[in-house]
Amino acid sequence: MISKNQIKQVKALHLKKFRDEEKLFIAEGIKVVNEIIYTNPEIIHQLFVTESYLQGNSNALLKTKVEYVTISEEDLKRISAQSQPNNALAVCHYFEETAPEIDLTKQFSFYLDDIRDPGNLGTIMRMADWFGIEEIFCSKQSTDVYNPKTIQSAMGSFLRVRVHYCDLYEAAKKDIPVYGAVLDGENIYKAKLQNGLIIIGNEANGINEKNYKFMTNKIAIPASENSSTESLNAAMATAIICSEFYRQLSA
Repeated sequence: MISKNQIKQVKALHLKKFRDEEKLFIAEGIKVVNEIIYTNPEIIHQLFVTESYLQGNSNALLKTKVEYVTISEEDLKRISAQSQPNNALAVCHYFEETAPEIDLTKQFSFYLDDIRDPGNLGTIMRMADWFGIEEIFCSKQSTDVYNPKTIQSAMGSFLRVRVHYCDLYEAAKKDIPVYGAVLDGENIYKAKLQNGLIIIGNEANGINEKNYKFMTNKIAIPASENSSTESLNAAMATAIICSEFYRQLSA
């Protein structure tokens, strides 16, 4: 059974201020929680599950010996950040902050410049995981990786893709190509791509002007002549660009 004080503490983690103070975040849903239990149980601070969860997933808890609290569906709704919570919620410790290890002369990655939508960030993390990218970079103004919507959109990929918050010059230290995704760039399907860093701009305003000086190459996703769309969603554009980089560089 969950106490009123525990309900208050978990609900506070919906806000970045309290997440940063406690160094704790929320992960929800059977699939995500089970992946944490099986692969990273050490990050679990508290685990809340319903009777419905236990009916089909008790073996996971028995095998890993993770302690849990059984709560009602009503109480789960009280602490959940979702409108339709799915039987399990884990309060987890922040990951240890580490220096980037990726070698951008041998692999490409992304710098997300002021990405504000947590759903976009989570989707980009999931996409990076699909293509084997273990580290990405974000500007310090970008949305919080521990936002419940980011964690939900990333599914289990937040366990495998590290996000480093830094200024662009810190991510692009070495003599590497720095690609900027802009509307007047070279057709990505005609450009000869190399490993390096790819800047994805803000959903509404694009790449910050102060970062233009770091770009060595401008690239663009060509649109149909009949298209009336001004731009692509940031996560969608990132996925298209990532797919072409992967196609050229893994051949």
